[in-house]
Amino acid sequence: MGHRHGGISFPLAGTYSQTYPQGFSPPGNGRFSLLKTLRVALDVPLEENFDFLALEGVETPPGSLVVVPFGRSRKVGVVVLEGTGSTIALARLRAIEARVEDVPPLGAADLGLFEFCAAYYQRPLGEVIAACLPPRLRQPSRRRIPAPEPARAPTPHGFSSAHELTAPQREAIEAVRAGAGGFHPVLLHGVTGSGKTEVYLRLIADTLDRGRQALFLLPEIGLTPQFEAQVRKRFPGASVYAAHSHLNEGDRARAWLAAQSGAAQVVLGTRLAVLMPFRDLGLAIVDEEHDGSYKQQEGLRYSARDVAVRRAQKLGIPVVLGSATPSLESIANVRDGRYALARLPQRASAGSAMPAIRTVDTRADRPHDGLTFALVDAIRKRLARQEQSLIFLNRRGFSPVLFCRACSWHSTCTRCSANLVMHRRDGELRCHHCGRRSRIPAACPTCHAADLAPVGHGTQRLEDALREALPGARIARVDRDTTARKGELKRVFDAVRAGTIDVLIGTQMLAKGHDYPRLTLVGVVDCDSALFSADFRAAEKLFAQLVQVSGRAGRADRAGEVIIQTDFPTHPLYAAVASHDFDRFASDALAERRVAGFPPYSFLALLRAESKKAGEPTTFLRDAARVARGLRAAVEVFDPVPATLERKAGFERAQLLVRASSRAALQPFLRRWRSALLERGERRVRWSLDVDPQEV
Repeated sequence: MGHRHGGISFPLAGTYSQTYPQGFSPPGNGRFSLLKTLRVALDVPLEENFDFLALEGVETPPGSLVVVPFGRSRKVGVVVLEGTGSTIALARLRAIEARVEDVPPLGAADLGLFEFCAAYYQRPLGEVIAACLPPRLRQPSRRRIPAPEPARAPTPHGFSSAHELTAPQREAIEAVRAGAGGFHPVLLHGVTGSGKTEVYLRLIADTLDRGRQALFLLPEIGLTPQFEAQVRKRFPGASVYAAHSHLNEGDRARAWLAAQSGAAQVVLGTRLAVLMPFRDLGLAIVDEEHDGSYKQQEGLRYSARDVAVRRAQKLGIPVVLGSATPSLESIANVRDGRYALARLPQRASAGSAMPAIRTVDTRADRPHDGLTFALVDAIRKRLARQEQSLIFLNRRGFSPVLFCRACSWHSTCTRCSANLVMHRRDGELRCHHCGRRSRIPAACPTCHAADLAPVGHGTQRLEDALREALPGARIARVDRDTTARKGELKRVFDAVRAGTIDVLIGTQMLAKGHDYPRLTLVGVVDCDSALFSADFRAAEKLFAQLVQVSGRAGRADRAGEVIIQTDFPTHPLYAAVASHDFDRFASDALAERRVAGFPPYSFLALLRAESKKAGEPTTFLRDAARVARGLRAAVEVFDPVPATLERKAGFERAQLLVRASSRAALQPFLRRWRSALLERGERRVRWSLDVDPQEV
């Protein structure tokens, strides 16, 4: 990293007066030191760190949070280096204003993790540290946050064990314990309902008994309260904190400080929790490790799963990656001997078996409003037996598009290369990418004909069709529209468990992590498009999604059934799902990846570019490709192509893929390439690098 001075000139000597907000320490005797400088990382759109003068009498070791003047504003930054000089003339240096008193300095291991993320994901260190800090701690003026109470010692920890372990569960626990003295990555491959959660809880108990902290990552916020309740029930005396973006600023800051001080014994969170500081982390668990939600898609595009593994490696602790459908990257790591493997091949509950899975040929049994006769008949049988059904469609809204039969006009977003989705109950057409809304027209905007009809199926349309086909059935829809209000998702899930809902309709929110004893039928609607996607990961994602949602059926002593509506009932992917044969699917998919040269047999980076002016992103990327090829690295540089969503929120978007056979070849190239692009000072186009992209 480079370094700059903190802004305008500052006098060489003299007193410094300042009114300090609560939470910040005063600058000793009011004088600053001319001999001691601090290098500070700030969250600004510049690559460098910045030099400031230290204050006499104020200890500011690396990791300290400090308030600094920056231009005409004030910012909170983190000291990354103490020194005795600067290449910037002293007359131009400004002094820090104060040290943030109520936040202890970040530890060396935490700073090391942030430096790794900055280097690997090709982002400024200040941006990485800002992603770590909760919003409240980034405020230059705020109320002091009370220090969290120290964690209580276990007595003798109070772990409540209500379950008899199966033999595979015991073996899985021993597989992790065997490497507890150092870095030990274990892939826990367990079918849905096999008791992975019980394994996690026993391993957390081991960790707390050793007086160390445990980190548990979940892919989605909706799963956090459910697991938090289980942990609190099973560890009644433990200090448990949740960490996710839906917490208010105060709670997020308190969880962060509790983890840093050691007051938090267990931290449960989404991907942002992996960047929290810990006093003595002893175990990291990544549940549903295959899930794409672990990859941040904006700014610092990090993979929380990969960062968790790196963190465990640096700390010398075990890390457990759990899934019913492990990522192909993790399977390859097992095959290459880098990860240990523990299997849970059967469901844990006595009398619970894997559901029967069958396909319904939609070319023969034509769907009406998205539903085949076979699926509706199966739901009726469950209603007669007072059992529950789940209908899964990964598309919210009433219909993907509104269509004019007279002139073929269809509802598109003027700001994005996407259709406006019809939300009939709200009387709106909405873009699910930029948020644009408009009223549903009474007539075609082009030819003024009144012959407008919805095409395709969304969750709203399925709900209407089911209410018509099943009068009297108690139906609930779960998607982002219906659960926007706080507490609504929990209310629906509580109603399902109480048996007051017969049919649940929803998107991927329902696909994982939930256990409903009365739910015996899962219907999957409209999933064929993934079979022919340009995304090389599409088949892997579809397989995982189908296995996960299928796993909601028959988890107690009632037999479960899954019906997949498809135009391609003999497709090998559906056959692998129906036979619960993940190994077969993974072997075939890995063989295809090896031939095609895709991960895990290569390493990718995407240069993304966007601009409001048509053509500029592609022009920039062509120039960037010439620069890349001129570096003469062992890296394959492809030609620019439009992004999957070519236009979003008024910006035209394009991307350029580069591929290497190893990280050792890719990383040095990316550093040189990015440096060369920064030197060109491009201002017309916004661009960024995405290392290990999930969507290509």
